[in-house]
Order: sequence, then C-alpha cells, then structure tokens
Amino acid sequence: MTNEQYYDLRTPYNDALQIIGTRIDILDHNLYHKPSDGPVHHIQKRVKSKQSIEDKLKKLNMTDSKVNAKEHLLDIAGIRVICYFIDDIYNLVEVLKGQSDLIIIKEKDYIKNPKPNGYRSYHIIIGVPLYYADATEYFPVEVQFRTMAMDLWASMEHRIYYKKGRNPALQEELLHYANILEDLEERFKQHNANNYRNPQRES
Repeated sequence: MTNEQYYDLRTPYNDALQIIGTRIDILDHNLYHKPSDGPVHHIQKRVKSKQSIEDKLKKLNMTDSKVNAKEHLLDIAGIRVICYFIDDIYNLVEVLKGQSDLIIIKEKDYIKNPKPNGYRSYHIIIGVPLYYADATEYFPVEVQFRTMAMDLWASMEHRIYYKKGRNPALQEELLHYANILEDLEERFKQHNANNYRNPQRES
C-alpha cells in the first residue's frame, strides 16, 4: 500500500470516527440531563497506522491492498470511551443502538463475560453513514467502553505482558487484581448512589 493509498483509505474512517466522537460528546452532556453528571471521564480516538494495517493483513494472509483493508478490517477506526461506572456504559450503548442511522455490525460484552485473565470491556462495532452527493456509504468504527478501573487494569496488563511475556502465574495474579478493582469499583458506585440519595446542601 502506498502512502497515497493509505491517506485515501484513512480519510473516510477519520470522518466516521469524528461523527461517533461528537455523538458521544453530546450524550455526555445530555444523557443525565446535567452536564456535571456526565457518564464519560475521557475519550481516546485513533485511526490505525499504515504499518498496523499492513501487519494485520499479513497475519490474515492477505496482501496489504486498500481493497483488502476496507473489506476485511473492522477496526481501522477506533474510539475508547472511559466511563465512571458500569451503568454508564450500558446506558450509552443503549442510546447509541437506538439511533436509527447507525448499524450495529458486531458486539461483545466482556463485562458480563470477562476474559479468563480478568479483562473487562464492552466492544461494539458501529457502521457510521457518510453522506456524499450521490450516495451513502457506511464505515465501521470499533468502540470500546471501559470504566476507569477497567482501563487501569487493561493498560497495566498490556505493559506488564509486553515486558515479561505471558505465563500462568502472572495471569492468575492479574486476575486477582482485576477482582480487587471490580470490588473497588462497586464500592465507589455505592458511594455515588448514596450521594444522590442524600445530597448535601451547599454552604
């Protein structure tokens, strides 16, 4: 794939990514009818690099052509949405799935069904429409929803495995940490709920 072909490929994916990012920003301001109570802590966006696309196609035993990338890769555009609580994730997903111009291509709930190593997240691939003068075309955007605790665990797990490699003892230890963070997350959720039940008057 030439550099020119890569930039032609990434342009519509970047547009689709911006559309989803904007919608999530709007939901963050309006989902709970009070901007200060928004469900989103922060958002990370990326379009795969040329090298990353070529490497993934190679693993699939395909040539690194623009056509193959467009037809076979669903994660060229990706956005990670870091929320405060699990309920925030499901509320955002429900609203996005209810938007009639979006197409749900694929979804996987690793929150209700964590991976054996403790990884938790909600993955959903959304087809985003781009409207041209004479046509409409859908481009996939992979959206990963995590709580802050899930993101901390996933970030550290990636860094540790990158340096130490995978082994059963380490996997068991990381699963233990995942359980600790899940318990901590639940405790924070209870405190947050208590604050709403018993609001303190400002002095």
